[in-house]
Amino acid sequence: MSDDTLRSIELTKIGPARFKATNARGGETFFGVGGDDPDFTPVELLLAAIAGCSALDVEAITHKRAQSTTFSVRSEGHKVRSESGNHMTGLTVTFEVAFPEGEAGDRARAALPRAIEMSRDRLCTVSRTVQLGADVTYAPVEHPTG
Repeated sequence: MSDDTLRSIELTKIGPARFKATNARGGETFFGVGGDDPDFTPVELLLAAIAGCSALDVEAITHKRAQSTTFSVRSEGHKVRSESGNHMTGLTVTFEVAFPEGEAGDRARAALPRAIEMSRDRLCTVSRTVQLGADVTYAPVEHPTG
């Protein structure tokens, strides 16, 4: 694979069960176990990534026709434990989108179902990766003590 396809983040521990993720552009987000702090849990980050990826796709397609007057997305699922280990089931992404009255709004409304399908079926890298499945390789790097 080429370097132009590589995406990465760096994680840094910032406290007990709290981490900072930093992307290559210097952006940061924080997460933890979901105790008293407002940080997202890793599962909530996954749900946000799925919703965010599809929201960007759908907005890009419909915005060519009309600017939305309402645009919200809900991503949800059940975290379960089974003989296969911990995982999510019943993942659902729900769009609530409205457009202004008029011809442009009508074109955007007509494009909305297809935009959602395109995101689900081929555009959204995050949900496509979940749907298709991908091997995840874990590799420890040991540091000398001292």
